[in-house]
Amino acid sequence: KNTADLYKLTVDDIKNLDRMGEKSAENIINGIARSKEVPFERVLFALGIRFVGETVAKKLAKSFTDIEELAQAGMERLISIGEIGEKIAGSILQYFSNESNRNLVNQLKEAGLKMERSEEDSSGYTNKLAGKSIVISGVFTQHSRDEYKEIIEKNGGKNSGSISAKTSFILAGDNMGPAKLEKAQKLGVKIIGEEEFLELLENQNEG
Repeated sequence: KNTADLYKLTVDDIKNLDRMGEKSAENIINGIARSKEVPFERVLFALGIRFVGETVAKKLAKSFTDIEELAQAGMERLISIGEIGEKIAGSILQYFSNESNRNLVNQLKEAGLKMERSEEDSSGYTNKLAGKSIVISGVFTQHSRDEYKEIIEKNGGKNSGSISAKTSFILAGDNMGPAKLEKAQKLGVKIIGEEEFLELLENQNEG
């Protein structure tokens, strides 16, 4: 009836199909069993949620500890994740509002598929920047721009490419663009350097 039923198959079930020998049946069963070792991000991608490709699935797997937390997330929480806008968030909300989809997810979970982030993937993640929208500008010395983007996401923050009234602060390195500086001052957005930013992460209590 659905994908979850594959995990209930036995070698005898498959052997009874036309032209299926025991060895072929065992290979199929072993292949199905191996799929239980697929990481959380690949399972999310395989669910076939509209607009959730491999990159977005990876972002979701890094942002939520398990499928339950994702299923209960609202629009605001979803769009706080980098690269996830209202279109993708709306599709995720629609998927989990469907009872058939929720039943499938529960059955796959019961079958043993990985519906949670592994301990290895969870290491280093915090909520220190949760709900904060951060713009990066300039040249840095301690980490590259991409490394800072990853640090922000690992601590629950959202990277933004443009400054607005919703920007929490700007992480500014040397040679920050004059247009961004002017806009930040006009909107009253706080500007912090990398030393201050790293101290903020070091000192702020998780929460």
